Amino acid sequence: MLVPLGWTWGITSLVLVGLITAYANWLLAEFHFIDGQRFIRYRDLMGHLFGRKMYYTTWILQFLILLLGNMGFLLLGGKALKEINSEFSDSPLRLQIYISITGAAYFVFAFLAPTLSSMRRWLSISIVLTFTYIMILVVILFRDGRSNKDRNYDISGNNFSKVMNGFGAISAIIVCNTSGILPELQSTLRKPVVKNMRKALYMQYSVGLFFYYGVSIVGYWAYGSTVSVYLPSELSGPKWAKITINAITFVQSIISQHMFIAPVHETLDTKFLRLDKSIHSRENIKNLLYLRAALFTGNTLVTAAFPFMGDFVNLLGSFALVPLTFVFPSMIYIKVKGKSTKLEKKAWHWGIIVLFSLLTIATTISAVRLIVLNIKQYHFFADT
Repeated sequence: MLVPLGWTWGITSLVLVGLITAYANWLLAEFHFIDGQRFIRYRDLMGHLFGRKMYYTTWILQFLILLLGNMGFLLLGGKALKEINSEFSDSPLRLQIYISITGAAYFVFAFLAPTLSSMRRWLSISIVLTFTYIMILVVILFRDGRSNKDRNYDISGNNFSKVMNGFGAISAIIVCNTSGILPELQSTLRKPVVKNMRKALYMQYSVGLFFYYGVSIVGYWAYGSTVSVYLPSELSGPKWAKITINAITFVQSIISQHMFIAPVHETLDTKFLRLDKSIHSRENIKNLLYLRAALFTGNTLVTAAFPFMGDFVNLLGSFALVPLTFVFPSMIYIKVKGKSTKLEKKAWHWGIIVLFSLLTIATTISAVRLIVLNIKQYHFFADT
């Protein structure tokens, strides 16, 4: 997020994207109810207001993000396991083996926790893991940063590549700030859902981003423009600390990916399970097994084949998350409140629609360019 932008543009982009994303999600949370009707899925909301084409457009954009995001988590979990192996061996196994192990772990977890409701106890574990990770990592980063006298923050490349890479970094920041499934998450909250969703957003975009951005900023400060995409691989700390950090990363990837892939599970379960029977019935358990196995086998295979899967996640962040996060909420506002709202508010939301539609084009071009460059550099199933 910071290497292609440098300190000034990097910090500015982090702050601006965080503020605008918080505002867009805050706005979207208001439309959980429209004229007394509750909307628990983003695609249902868009379909109700704009027709079947927008229903399917929203559905496709969301599911592309969720599937690609799951592949990004698979790559993250695989890298974490490989780093652990590297602490015990000078010739660790291929990354694809660890991606396969990660996919198997995701499959088991998805089978044992089939719905979002069953995630409740895991969220407390996730919080503990998150802060343990942050505390250990930041201590090591500060130590490495003080001892690293050779770091620099130069942005490499010609002017064109700097601009393109900068848009790619903005796309990565957007991916890390939002999920595109806010109505689905909001549907799991206690009443009053709008008020509680906004409380959650206040926490996420204040305390949450303080720690979230903090790790990225300190990591960039410690290692400069040569910092690895996977930050824990840079650490010079004791073996136990590096193993702990990577183990937490692996476990946290299991919990986190399940939150984002849950809408895909829900859609498949609605289509293929017997809704008149318990989810624990023999027939439904068998179908759950097949559905989860098919999903994670396909995702794991694709992730193992593309060592630069993170580039595809950024592509979908550009092409899908920008409209879902920024453009669609303003479209909803104009549709629902356009007749009663003031002219300056309508102009504000039209400005958002135009600006972020242009940003979608720019960041998508940047992401495609990066994929083309990496296709020339890497081969399928490369051990990175």
